[in-house]
Amino acid sequence: MPGRGESPSGFRCRPTAAGERTTVVGVASETLSTLPVALVVGREDQERASLVRKARRLTWLSLGWHGVEAAVAVAAGVVAGSVALVGFGADSLIEATAGFVVLWLVSGERLSSHRAERRAQQLIAASFLLLAAYVTFESARDLIAGHHPQASWVGVGLAAITLVAMPPLAGAKRRVGRALGSPATVSESRQTMLCAYLSAALLIGLLANALAGSWWADPIVALVIGAVALREAREAWRGESCGCC
Repeated sequence: MPGRGESPSGFRCRPTAAGERTTVVGVASETLSTLPVALVVGREDQERASLVRKARRLTWLSLGWHGVEAAVAVAAGVVAGSVALVGFGADSLIEATAGFVVLWLVSGERLSSHRAERRAQQLIAASFLLLAAYVTFESARDLIAGHHPQASWVGVGLAAITLVAMPPLAGAKRRVGRALGSPATVSESRQTMLCAYLSAALLIGLLANALAGSWWADPIVALVIGAVALREAREAWRGESCGCC
């Protein structure tokens, strides 16, 4: 039963004298107080959904590029007998694998799952480890055997284009990953930045071989690629994320 001075709807009414207009002095304050909170939550959900869509677009862009990059690098590497070029192509395929891991992570409700996040990081770490093992073995074998790769101007062009294209893409991925609070996405952006570092090393090695006949530069660059990939594998497995790349 409503109390004295209270209407059935829950509003409090001030008693009035005869002929005086009745004034409602109470409103549904509890309902009104929740409106700003609901608006903030809704805006945050929209911003997060926008970030997820952006992460997907950037990942698909990377996948398309890495597919072309891998095909060109592996073909040119096989023709020239360059383990560094083949290793670079293998790195592109592994980066594509990491991209699919990120797509899996940002699908459904996995992005809010710590378990899914850790699994994604571990898969990315495994891809780095696979790359490190391959290029280290191949480059050591070429150094011991004294294998002389041929000059590859196709490889030089590919390395130069990659060196210019990858840093902006990696930066965009890193910003989205941090905004989403996703260490795995940030780790994948580091892999994209690693592609730029490797392209610089590859460019130096290919030019040294083509212009100065320094055949050993190619497997040395491949060893550098393997060492960096091994470091990234360790950090991704531990769940570490630095702001350096």
